[in-house]
Amino acid sequence: MDPALVSLIAAGIAFVGTHFAMSHPLRAPLVRTLGAAGFAGVYSMVSLATFGWMVWAFVSMPRRGTPLWDGSSEAIWIVASLLSIVALALFIGSLRGNPALPDPRAAQGLADKQPDHVFRVTRHPMMWGFALWALSHILVAPTARTVVLAGAIGFLALVGAHLQDRKKQALMGESWRAWESKTSYWPRLGALPGIGIGLWAVTIALWLAITWAHIWLAYVPAGLWRWVA
Repeated sequence: MDPALVSLIAAGIAFVGTHFAMSHPLRAPLVRTLGAAGFAGVYSMVSLATFGWMVWAFVSMPRRGTPLWDGSSEAIWIVASLLSIVALALFIGSLRGNPALPDPRAAQGLADKQPDHVFRVTRHPMMWGFALWALSHILVAPTARTVVLAGAIGFLALVGAHLQDRKKQALMGESWRAWESKTSYWPRLGALPGIGIGLWAVTIALWLAITWAHIWLAYVPAGLWRWVA
């Protein structure tokens, strides 16, 4: 096996494994030892280090490997482009009013809160944003290096969302259970039109900018620019 691919697989395992370990079984003892701020610092450094290793291993591999299928068809690119738009909308929407983000005040009023915007789609919009981003890239670039890197991110996002529910149940009790009863782990795609015109406008504008930059950063026209550039 290619040593660069071995390094990428090892980095992916380290990236996912340290996230799960530090978010769950090691979290309580580390917080007791380091304090909340110290734990957050160590968690961030480990996450950045393992992610940096994964990206370094990814770029060290040949850009054009043997694909698992033909990812160049127009149909696949259309599907991947739509997935990336939805992924970006979910991610942007998750940055505001998200009770899953670290905040000691997150439980306040959560039991009575009604889901709106992206939270009508899923209570884990950020995680699903990462997962759909990963899927869109695997569809159009099904090489070993993309499958490993994007697969690690997608796996961490979806399994991490499930484990996050368990952690929040322990930390927030009935407040989180009440939130779970009004929201869904799986995306309710029918709710996407209702996330807000403003959010969709920001998403489309940012998506056009990101996919344009993709031409210069990844040397591949993506999104709308694939057809008009």
